[in-house]
Amino acid sequence: MAVAMFGFAFALVPLYDVFCDITGINGKTADTQAAASDRVDTSREITVEFVSYINPGVQWTFEPEIKQLVVNPGQTHTITYRAKNLTGQETVGQAVPSVSPGMGARYLNKIECFCFNRQPLAAGETASLPLVFYVDPELPDDINTLTLAYTLYNAQPDAPAQTQ
Repeated sequence: MAVAMFGFAFALVPLYDVFCDITGINGKTADTQAAASDRVDTSREITVEFVSYINPGVQWTFEPEIKQLVVNPGQTHTITYRAKNLTGQETVGQAVPSVSPGMGARYLNKIECFCFNRQPLAAGETASLPLVFYVDPELPDDINTLTLAYTLYNAQPDAPAQTQ
């Protein structure tokens, strides 16, 4: 019985990920590049909000240059996040995205995103981090606002484990 319970607990995380991928309720975006959209829906406007969070212990500033943008589904847009290393040594950060409402995550497509790679910054260095995206024209009609949030984590090889 104890072995079965241990096995179930061990399998719970992958099962949860599969369930969330199927239902779309987790707010996770794809971690791969999307192709540009081939059609634009000019009859509809969607508000995309941009938010940033910094995990405790990460000594960076990290924020979008704009807080929101009104877009037509299918139209490609580029925005920039700005990051600065506030420490006296090189550090590496990794931004992890999420979208709310969670059902909208599969419709926010990133063509280019700083979140695909770790971001090394020298002591005091500032970087502009581009995001090229579009909202899929198939976004359900009842969703008019998407919030794209990035949480910045320490990605140093010797960094202590961080929880999400």
